[in-house]
Amino acid sequence: MHCCSSTKLYSSTSSPPIFYLQGSSSAAGRKFSKDCLHPQLLSSSPLPNPFLQLNNLSNALLHKNSSFNLPSRTYRGTISTKSWDLGRFLKTLYFFNGPPSPAKFVEFIIDKLSSSLPQEPVKKMENSGIVLVAGATGGVGRRVVGILLKKGLPVRVLARNEEKARRMLGPDVDLVIGDITRVSTLKPEYFKGVRKVINAVSVIVGPKEGDTPERAKYSQGIKFFEPEIKGDSPEKVEYLGMKNLINAVKGSVALRSGKLIFGFEDDSFKELPWGALDDVVMGGVSESTFQIDHTGGENGGPTGLFKGVVSTANNGGFTSIRTRNFSEPEDLSAYDGLELRIKGDGRRYKLIVRTSPDWDTMGYTVGFDTVEGQWQSVRLPFSSLRPIFRARTVLDAPPFDPSNMVSLQLMFSKFEYDGKLNPTFVEGGFQLPVSSIRAYIKEPITPRFVHVSSAGVTRPERPGLDLSKQPPAVRLNKELDYILTFKLKGEDLIRESGIPYTIVRPCALTEEPAGADLIFDQGDDIMGKISREEIARICIAALDSPFACDKTFEVKSTVPFSEPFTVDPENPPPEKDYNVYFKTLKDGITGKESLEQSPVPV
Repeated sequence: MHCCSSTKLYSSTSSPPIFYLQGSSSAAGRKFSKDCLHPQLLSSSPLPNPFLQLNNLSNALLHKNSSFNLPSRTYRGTISTKSWDLGRFLKTLYFFNGPPSPAKFVEFIIDKLSSSLPQEPVKKMENSGIVLVAGATGGVGRRVVGILLKKGLPVRVLARNEEKARRMLGPDVDLVIGDITRVSTLKPEYFKGVRKVINAVSVIVGPKEGDTPERAKYSQGIKFFEPEIKGDSPEKVEYLGMKNLINAVKGSVALRSGKLIFGFEDDSFKELPWGALDDVVMGGVSESTFQIDHTGGENGGPTGLFKGVVSTANNGGFTSIRTRNFSEPEDLSAYDGLELRIKGDGRRYKLIVRTSPDWDTMGYTVGFDTVEGQWQSVRLPFSSLRPIFRARTVLDAPPFDPSNMVSLQLMFSKFEYDGKLNPTFVEGGFQLPVSSIRAYIKEPITPRFVHVSSAGVTRPERPGLDLSKQPPAVRLNKELDYILTFKLKGEDLIRESGIPYTIVRPCALTEEPAGADLIFDQGDDIMGKISREEIARICIAALDSPFACDKTFEVKSTVPFSEPFTVDPENPPPEKDYNVYFKTLKDGITGKESLEQSPVPV
């Protein structure tokens, strides 16, 4: 007996010969008796013209007395037009591959079933985990960049002035040129691979009488000069610019609630093009469908419904639904896995995720158990996905690339992989309501957006406050084009964005070194000073702290304004564990509580 070549089908065995349609290393091929193949396919000449009529090949496939070669043993059975549905087979091909042209049909039967593994280049994973620093040429921003680079972390700088940024941060820094006040400059490719953001952008305040090129007077602090706004207004920078920046990074950094891939959320519905992909493609008779049940969801709402009848007749044993390839691949690299909201039936199902648009290709697969009669959320980490091709593990497969999800598939099967059987498999009817599929970020959640704001943002219109005892920015809020008012509005945009965040409100910033003892507070009441270097360190520490997530706080040093703070280079203070401070913070305290009865006019 001989295996078929890529151009000929022949046999040297005695009658009735068996013809193989499989590659030399494939264990999941097919073999057909001579009687079941069309005479034109049995010649020793090259394969027929690709425009071979579909009815000829269909007649060959539908002939009775065919047998199937499966991995460990041979199953022999009868396939007839009463048991195997040619129409459903063609419909499946049409749904996933478009109109079944003769050339495509021949390629699917001969080439796809005969190949042992999909031949596709290994896709390199894009660089991810980048920290974007906006406002990187300012006093805090440039220190943030320096510390991140010293730690060896991937950094990308967003700056308006390339020459200034290169001179200040070095020629090798990953730099993109853009202005948060101008949407057209915030190009999508700038934020590819960005997972966290530190925003130190601020409206420019300077002395009315002017300043040195190094901004020496500004560095002393607003307390020491008569201030005015330089350049764009606070509304444009602190509020509209914040809105632009959030919109630009929202697709790259993760949302606390996750990213909806399919299903129902509030009053909206995100649809996917699901189609049945059952064992009819292998000669079986199992059948499934996917539909919307308008009253079968939780609390009587709508849900998707994967249902069908599974049978092992004709060597079948699986049903599945698979999406068409997405029009654009989903980039889920900011997330940690997929979460399914389902109503279980006690069976074990499989989720298959593909990163290749090819039809017959490897899928990253994970099985999951369900609890009968209960709505449950099933979290499937990307790290649990196993590269599977035709029910066998692909040992040399590249790791799953969450930045390039092309399609999804849900399956109920007799088989798991590598010869294992599904312990919950039973023939007959089944149904699995699926109300949603979303990407999630694992616990504990850490901030993805750290913003440097300012102490005092809630004070200008606070009832009963003696403004004469407040810092200059509070007293001069109106004269400075409502600088603090728009900083507060910018903060609100962050809190409402759904991005896990930390908002740091420093008191008066100084050029003193870091290392002084600190006071963290909430409610926007404290006054004092703090080093820019210290604020940079706090921002970086917040990125990795779940205790800083979704917190707003003020911070100052314990050193009074009248006393300079210095550090002995030979005996510097020990590095702080900022988690000690973060753990004292509470949720929901912003200082706006005192303004609820007194809205701030703009």
